[in-house]
Amino acid sequence: MEQLIIHLEHLHPVRLFGVDLEFLKQIQGIFPKMRIVNRGHEIIVQGNNEELNLFSERFGHLMTYFERFGKLNAEAVLALMQEGDSRPLEDQPLEQEVVVYSNDGAAIRPRSQNQLKLVKSIQNHDLTFAVGPAGTGKTYLAVAMAVKALKEKQVKKIILTRPAVEAGENLGFLPGDLNEKLSPYLQPLFDALRDMIPAEKLKHYTETGIVQIAPLAYMRGRTLDHAFVILDEAQNATTNQMKMFLTRMGKSATFVVNGDVTQIDLPARQKSGLPQAIRLLKGIKNIGFIEFAEKDVVRHPLVKKILNAYASHESES
Repeated sequence: MEQLIIHLEHLHPVRLFGVDLEFLKQIQGIFPKMRIVNRGHEIIVQGNNEELNLFSERFGHLMTYFERFGKLNAEAVLALMQEGDSRPLEDQPLEQEVVVYSNDGAAIRPRSQNQLKLVKSIQNHDLTFAVGPAGTGKTYLAVAMAVKALKEKQVKKIILTRPAVEAGENLGFLPGDLNEKLSPYLQPLFDALRDMIPAEKLKHYTETGIVQIAPLAYMRGRTLDHAFVILDEAQNATTNQMKMFLTRMGKSATFVVNGDVTQIDLPARQKSGLPQAIRLLKGIKNIGFIEFAEKDVVRHPLVKKILNAYASHESES
């Protein structure tokens, strides 16, 4: 009798197979002649070569399904493991498509037409600019698309970057290591990641460089291949920094630039590189531009009213 060992890496079996490992028991019922045992983060399967090859192929489809939808169900297990039916893996219409599932099982999907446009743009362009007010979901959805790309092995790493304007990009005097120095500036990105990647796995990703913190000032000289890169708060990148960032793009890379041109925190003498980049790059193929508005705000209902109040005040003055 031959043996196959499947490593689940940092994925806990309970998250994959359910609290009582119900889906593993279902799989055992589908392959009654084989011995299937769960030991920690490993699945040990025993059987003859022909059975093991079939099991390995179908289990691979099952993992692809889990990585895409974030959970299993009895129907998918039956179709993928018993019938070898690939229909559960077929694309759904984008309007119904779940980008990823959060750690608590909530579906993360576009919640406005402009969010839907952002998803389409990221899917169809190597570089996307998403510009608009706070609360419109630009950052959260970009991170969701990055996590999806990583899970589906479209990229090998996620890189999060943001101008640390308040520290003048000179982070050396702050206490702690690089992660700790940048944590206050990158907190929204980390919060989104923690929603979508289990803590143990996220820790592994950051320790091995699969998820990286890359302060904008430290990006110079890098070439970012096979990476999903998000520049957040891009309105606080200077013209030189923006040019430097955009020219870091390497092979098979996806770049997303998020910003709000109404909230520029740069010193008075420095110009934001975001408006200039949008003006210069408009019309270039394979670059997408999405403009969000107050109507796209998906935070607390008061946020829309607050933004409208400030807009009215600024138009009067």
